[in-house]
Amino acid sequence: MKIKMVVFDMAGTTVDEDNVVYKTLQEAIVKHSISVTLDEVLKHGAGKEKLQAIVDILEQTNHPSSSELVRQIYNYFIEKLTINYKTLEIKALPNVERVFKELMNRNIRVVLNTGYNRETAESLIEKLGWELSVDYDLLVTASDVKQNRPNPDMILSAMADLNITDPSEVIKVGDSAIDIMEGRNANCRLNIGITTGAQTREQLSEADPDFIIDDIHSIVELIDRVNNE
Repeated sequence: MKIKMVVFDMAGTTVDEDNVVYKTLQEAIVKHSISVTLDEVLKHGAGKEKLQAIVDILEQTNHPSSSELVRQIYNYFIEKLTINYKTLEIKALPNVERVFKELMNRNIRVVLNTGYNRETAESLIEKLGWELSVDYDLLVTASDVKQNRPNPDMILSAMADLNITDPSEVIKVGDSAIDIMEGRNANCRLNIGITTGAQTREQLSEADPDFIIDDIHSIVELIDRVNNE
């Protein structure tokens, strides 16, 4: 089966936003008198829906939490992130727009998926100047599905929207272990980690990806290889 769709994570995979999400998440947690490092936030929260990320960060760093505390941290995080995004320079990571064009020229669907909610994701895309059906084919966000990563709901939703029924025609690319787990749970043909974002090569390796790449353009060669088998 030939590859028909590639699902790309956003922050750290396709979008360079200087880790502002995780820096803001750390700030929100510390604001509530809980000491966590940015490395801990990236390790335990990268790629996740942000409410779940807060729960997991607190749990994995042995800090007590409650639903009320988590909601307070989340509300502060969203408020602060909105302010930060207004002044932050957002840009595509190297070779991303080139890859999107090459894939679309091959009639391979380009899907963006993210642990952000839709409002946040769309604000990023607007700042980048990307247009639906011109620069990408579909956006699926954490707020669009019932279950978030590592569950495969976002990928399955994209497949349904684009009339793709066989997961062996799909590739997932992301910068965190939970991206790779999401792709595996969707039975994607290839699950690829990339080192441009939140997690290190060693952290990505723990999720047993099919490949780890340093440059997103490497996936074009991988796709051509698969499609010519």
